[in-house]
Amino acid sequence: MISTFLTSFNIFSPSEISAFEEKTALRSIKKGEFLIQEGQFCKEVAFLKSGILRSFFSPESGEEITYCITFPNTLTTAYSSFITGAPTVENIQAVSSAELVVVQKADLDLLSQSSLNWTRFLKMIAEQQYLELEKRLFSFQKEKAKKRYMDLLENQPVYVQQIPLQYLASYLGITPRHLSRLRREVTL
Repeated sequence: MISTFLTSFNIFSPSEISAFEEKTALRSIKKGEFLIQEGQFCKEVAFLKSGILRSFFSPESGEEITYCITFPNTLTTAYSSFITGAPTVENIQAVSSAELVVVQKADLDLLSQSSLNWTRFLKMIAEQQYLELEKRLFSFQKEKAKKRYMDLLENQPVYVQQIPLQYLASYLGITPRHLSRLRREVTL
């Protein structure tokens, strides 16, 4: 699965992908467990093979704000901590049991020294992350909650049903009550 993901970038040789796979480890986390918690240092990237993860933070009010939901076949990390080496301000938690392929930052750094393709790959991932962030920001400023919900349903119909109402509502920037109304409207 990770090899298919890496092959999709059309920059790696089979030996580069093998070298990467040798540096990975499989990890399972149960529903409710954390990949990383606020205050920890992020030193790894995970490829989500199965399950759903949510990234959230807690402002001073204590309320949890879900700002990212990660679905299978994508990478996840506490990105700012991963880049800066500072403690993370976010939490990444399993919404359902999850299977991950994990690689350490130190190993990615070694791979980058061995081939410019890894540097190109990391640049492409950073660009994708930026575009996703921009798309989400514009979505919040330009679209109504119903459109955001419909887009999510269209792109992840099976998984959306597995996300607890309060997490999904927070992700969409609405109250659970508003989300319940939207769900009723959509099923009519």
